[in-house]
Amino acid sequence: MKIKRIEHVGVVVRDLEASRRLWEDCFGIPLGGVEEPAGRPVRLALYPVGESMVELLAGTMPDSKHARLVAEGKGGLNHICFEVENIDEALAELKAKGIPLLDQVPRIGHAGCRIAFIDPAATENCLIELAELPAQSQHP
Repeated sequence: MKIKRIEHVGVVVRDLEASRRLWEDCFGIPLGGVEEPAGRPVRLALYPVGESMVELLAGTMPDSKHARLVAEGKGGLNHICFEVENIDEALAELKAKGIPLLDQVPRIGHAGCRIAFIDPAATENCLIELAELPAQSQHP
């Protein structure tokens, strides 16, 4: 598997707009974009920092996964995402090594990336996402 870079670090927040003020006004990082993935109760704010990004995630429904994490006191740093050259090959390699996966096949994530998560039970309880960017990525 070829890991190209840290694509983003995901941070779960209670209030996306309040968190945006921190990242934009306090840290001075310009917003790369806001997304609401179709069919998922979450809003994302993406902040490019060098060759990587910080991804803020806020649940849009009280019973959504991200809103529950905040309610349970588990907001904050959530996951690290590695950009891979070929996600299908990466998943096949991990499966061959006996690494459990949360996603057996890639699904569509932010900015049209093909993504998959590794089971944190196999990674010292660190949630790791793999992402293959679209060929003509307009990624922030």
